[in-house]
Amino acid sequence: MKIPTSLKHKPVIVSENYENVDGRYAYNSDAKGLSLGLAQWNDRGKVEISAKVWRHTGEKWSRQSEELPLHRVLDLAILVCRAQLHFREAYRYEKLYDEEKAIIDRIGLQGDAMTVSVCTENERIDEDIKLFDQALKNDDEIIGERLSSLSMILKEMGY
Repeated sequence: MKIPTSLKHKPVIVSENYENVDGRYAYNSDAKGLSLGLAQWNDRGKVEISAKVWRHTGEKWSRQSEELPLHRVLDLAILVCRAQLHFREAYRYEKLYDEEKAIIDRIGLQGDAMTVSVCTENERIDEDIKLFDQALKNDDEIIGERLSSLSMILKEMGY
């Protein structure tokens, strides 16, 4: 299925077969494509690149398609990696996190730091964190494959 080019987001680099590789939803996904392109919120004279997940209902392109600035895509990747790292050692804690210190890490970005923490404001955190941990374990192969690919590409880029 071809990603539309007549909408406000202007695709430049695309993956039009994303539905075939969308993790556990592969071959049965409404996420039909990914694109990097010119953001839909661009103002005249100010151009930003965004990433977009293109969803299709089977009849039309969905309003639930998401568009994110590239730095947010990378911030999400950082968050996923840090969560993975935390849960590798989380078994050491009775509740899968240190109740005295919910902050997992602070990652320096742009002169400040992105705080990564367990959401203790969630009244069902004790139950939800166990479900989260199990879901990470269930998807370990899917996530691990993508992290390995990302690692190889980052090394090739000199990072």
